[in-house]
Amino acid sequence: MPYEWNDTAPDHTGAVSYRLRLWPYQSLPRKGFVWFIGLTAGFMALPVVAMLGTSVLWGLLPFVLLVIGGVWYAIQHSYRRGTTFEELTLDRDRVLILRHDPGRPMREWSTNSYWLRPALRKGPVESYLTLTDGNREIELGVFLTPEERRALHDDLVRRLASLR
Repeated sequence: MPYEWNDTAPDHTGAVSYRLRLWPYQSLPRKGFVWFIGLTAGFMALPVVAMLGTSVLWGLLPFVLLVIGGVWYAIQHSYRRGTTFEELTLDRDRVLILRHDPGRPMREWSTNSYWLRPALRKGPVESYLTLTDGNREIELGVFLTPEERRALHDDLVRRLASLR
């Protein structure tokens, strides 16, 4: 799953804290990107090779290069967007959530963990996971799949119960 819990051992007061890191799933690793671009360029070159020596080559070549460049740009843009992550720090007294989106300032939200309530709702996505303290409601893990959001909701409920 594209999230990971790090639990800290109880300190001298017996307090436990939990740290959660969430990130979007990346289905195409960098090595796969090299193979994909290479194969795409190879297959796009087939019609170009068939047109060698004709004037049609010069009409076809810009479109082939545009397609390869567009695919390259789209995948690179996806990688940049994939650097988004969320961090949740949870202890007996406080909850701190940090969200980092590329090209935007870090967003931060904190509240008293006693008042925190996770909820699964019908929203813009299936099993929309929100956290509320009664004053403000925020989304968590919007880039996760519905199954992962449900599992994360259950984990959050269990960990919050262990803190109380």
